[in-house]
Amino acid sequence: MDSSEEDEGEEYLFKVVIIGDSAVGKSNLLSRYARNEFNPHSKSTIGERFRAVTSAYYRGAVGALIVYDISRRTSFDSVARWLEELKSKCVLVYGSSSK
Repeated sequence: MDSSEEDEGEEYLFKVVIIGDSAVGKSNLLSRYARNEFNPHSKSTIGERFRAVTSAYYRGAVGALIVYDISRRTSFDSVARWLEELKSKCVLVYGSSSK
């Protein structure tokens, strides 16, 4: 099979949200994945100024990454809160999750 035949395979697009406390590395995680870049001196992005994210952010997502900083216990302690927010927003967006 040549490379042109391999390129003709089906393509899928999945939306995955990245959530977590401010300055835990969400943007750098995405940058590493998308461009294989990492900036240890990056500044907080605009999205990190909001503790709660709107339901629109979750709309269409099929997965989520909850990110925390292993050197900051408070960011790990917030994982439960982010998980609850994720559950509540997904119920609002997709309906009852008890199907």
